[in-house]
Amino acid sequence: MKSSDRPKFGNLQNLKVLNAGAVIAAPFVCELFAEQGADVIELESTVAPDMYRMYGDAWSVDRRNQRMITLNIPSPEGKEILLQMVKWADVLVESSKGGTWEKWGLTDEVLWEANPALVILHISGFGNWGDPDYVRKASFDPIGQAFSGYSNLNGFPDSPPSVTKPFTGDFMTGLMGAWATLAAVIRARETGEGESIDCCQFEALVRLQGATLSDGINHGIQPMRIGNEDLVGACAGAQKCKDGYCQVAVGGAGPVKKLVEFFGFADDPDFQPLGTYPSVTRKPGCKSLDEPLPDRAAKFRAALDSWCEKHTVEEVNRIFGQMGVAVSPHMTYEMMLNDPHYQAREVFVDCYDEITQKTVKQVNMIPRFKKHPGKIVRGGAKYDADTQDVLEEFGYSEKEIELLYEKGVLRKGE
Repeated sequence: MKSSDRPKFGNLQNLKVLNAGAVIAAPFVCELFAEQGADVIELESTVAPDMYRMYGDAWSVDRRNQRMITLNIPSPEGKEILLQMVKWADVLVESSKGGTWEKWGLTDEVLWEANPALVILHISGFGNWGDPDYVRKASFDPIGQAFSGYSNLNGFPDSPPSVTKPFTGDFMTGLMGAWATLAAVIRARETGEGESIDCCQFEALVRLQGATLSDGINHGIQPMRIGNEDLVGACAGAQKCKDGYCQVAVGGAGPVKKLVEFFGFADDPDFQPLGTYPSVTRKPGCKSLDEPLPDRAAKFRAALDSWCEKHTVEEVNRIFGQMGVAVSPHMTYEMMLNDPHYQAREVFVDCYDEITQKTVKQVNMIPRFKKHPGKIVRGGAKYDADTQDVLEEFGYSEKEIELLYEKGVLRKGE
């Protein structure tokens, strides 16, 4: 695909991006940009295809709208091609262990010599600076969750820490990197001065921990792993029903009052004044979930559990929903496909996948833009799909491109 073949759409149609990342976090940044019309070129390694290709249909989603070329970046010819492309680009996104690009001789300063307004996003597990032993460490999603303390908040008291699925750290790091990159692009277009962003996975997950983190670092409170239990509320959260589970989040004076009345506690002294929350008194960091609940919380919990177990998921969702109580079934993928709200919002769309040559379902683009919506032009492309087209745009002749294939700077697809 040539640049001229790309339709114009979205809010980022004048953004030019080089995707030198792999697997999830960095490419996710670029895919979000491509959905909004950015011209994104992925530079796929000649050593081996991107590992994320093994995930099949997910590749078609998480690389959609991007153009694919192969390139051996650290080779002399590869660096020359990269610097030519950097002159064209607004953004370069890369993912590697800290110090990798510096070792290749591709420091930020070298890249800025080619394009002073370039925004460079470095995504890594532990960052590009800090304790040298950590900077050089390899990382994947579960490593970031462990080092950030995130996994130590998940699981059950007597079980090991639990890594949340799927790829929470990778995708959250990508979201952090995406907003930071666009902030830097705005500034670069105002001043002509580029920026380098050090976005590391464990810090993105540290940032997500809110009040739990604040209590921990200020007051020494390390919360125990509590599984699905609510931190402060007198409910399990995941409520067992006759035919499945509903998630119930009890909060707000109005819904609490209605539930208290619904369960027959309107005249119970423990629930006065009506509308006050039937909270637990166990503090984060308590040793066991077996500690007894206070009378009010215990009564409420027993009534809620008993009622839910006698009703279906549909009944709990409908009846509690009518009261204004926050509730949702724990959805399966089949339920999601058949749900009227999913269907009305077109959360899933059918797209042609050029790799399998079949129509596959994909999650639609989110969030939605009213005036300049995104568009799915193509799914994730085949290995080496656009190398010839892209390098011709950068002035390389057919003979020069063939020679680069022979030298291993480029690599042909199957």
